[in-house]
Amino acid sequence: MEFEKLKQIIADVLNVDPQEITMETTFTDDLGADSLDVFQIVMGIEEEFDIEVPPEKAEKISTVEEAVEMIKSAIN
Repeated sequence: MEFEKLKQIIADVLNVDPQEITMETTFTDDLGADSLDVFQIVMGIEEEFDIEVPPEKAEKISTVEEAVEMIKSAIN
């Protein structure tokens, strides 16, 4: 469930096809996201999942899988 919601957030921010996004996808290398794009994705995550992502954690997220794990740990 987290993955599907996250895929939609990423697709909306980066204007990419959600079908292109896998757990192994990297934000910068595969999707061409810059730091502002990643910031917008984190903002979308915070809003969608009603969580707060500390900046030091947000800076370390490089793959979709890492983002999903971060969401899961913040929810539980």
